[in-house]
Amino acid sequence: MAIIKTFRGLRPLPALAAAVASRPYDVINTEEARAEAEGNPHSFLHVVKPEIDLPADTHPYAPVVYETGRDNFQQLVAQGAFVRDSQDSLYIYRLEMDGQAQSGIVAAAAVADYLNEVIRKHELTRPDKEEDRKNHVRISRINAEPVFFAYPAQPELDLLVAGVEAGIPVYDFTAVDGIRHTLWVVDDPAVCAEIVRIFAEKIPFTYVADGHHRTAAAARVGQELREANPDHTGNEEYNYFLAVHFPDNQLRILDYNRVVRDLNGHTPESLLAAIGEQMEVIPQADVFRPSRPHTFGMYLTGKWYELQARPGTFDPQDPIGVLDVTILGRQILEPILGIGDQRTDKRIDFVGGMRGLGELARRVDSGEMQVAFSMYPVSMKQLMNIADGGFIMPPKVTWFEPKLRSGLVVYSL
Repeated sequence: MAIIKTFRGLRPLPALAAAVASRPYDVINTEEARAEAEGNPHSFLHVVKPEIDLPADTHPYAPVVYETGRDNFQQLVAQGAFVRDSQDSLYIYRLEMDGQAQSGIVAAAAVADYLNEVIRKHELTRPDKEEDRKNHVRISRINAEPVFFAYPAQPELDLLVAGVEAGIPVYDFTAVDGIRHTLWVVDDPAVCAEIVRIFAEKIPFTYVADGHHRTAAAARVGQELREANPDHTGNEEYNYFLAVHFPDNQLRILDYNRVVRDLNGHTPESLLAAIGEQMEVIPQADVFRPSRPHTFGMYLTGKWYELQARPGTFDPQDPIGVLDVTILGRQILEPILGIGDQRTDKRIDFVGGMRGLGELARRVDSGEMQVAFSMYPVSMKQLMNIADGGFIMPPKVTWFEPKLRSGLVVYSL
């Protein structure tokens, strides 16, 4: 069963919350982060994307990057922009987008649960990305950004969360992207104890929805600190890490689309012919967004096409083989475009559904990419079944929206 615990969070002053809260490090590049943080010394991007405060030619994994992030956070604390809660608490974090809301429980998740597969994963991590996140934690000694977990919805938890949300939040603001962020502090020991108890008795597993690299990094650093401490007791803060736990029935997954840099020696005509041998190709008069599994959109030389996987070309009983990203990889990306490993091949890039299909066309029309594919999103049921079976999804399959804002609660090791 899942172990969570209360903790004394470091939080921004209410008047500064909207200025502090930033997009996560992995959905924004350095140039975008530098522009967003310009003129805002409180932006948490100075902590999670500290390269924005360094010369443009600084290597993103240089030690000075991590040291700058640590120093920037310590400065926010020293200035009084962040204060630490006086008692162990949990937090309820609600996000609202397009009229839909999802409410998560902010708690410290157990490193032991990660190591023992109680926290279930569905993606592999890239060693360089994981090491990058580990260095942030090692040097700063904080979990600056929470990871995004799902759990099987539990009515008892729903009632407790609703009771908290009936009270007055400490933060309530709408970010520039139109997403509303509301946070409540749960400092009633009885309510906290009941939430912890329900997880321990009724939640057999939690699932990494978003943030596999951050989860792995936090758990591995906790393991390192344990091994380095001869007086380890198991109660130290480093035995836990920061996570927001959402019920699975409140979450939605958006499409995660693909753009490819070249046609692997094909002309547009020969590419269409080669794809036509694998799938049905249907020209479209407008942008094509797949409305059902096993269909794909393709944007090539200014035109959209619908691609339909033919029956018999995939195994519907194979939990990985039935995924659209697997079908696209096996029938088009690998044999025709020569992309064998989507995790490492520099010729392919990924575009989250929040950016819209216009972003696919823009990147092809600009000449940066030559062809784009729009995808039908996987479901939460698929994700959890795959994780329960011990399978690993292909890379870049799930794009969750809305995203958590960073900086609203920080966990100190």
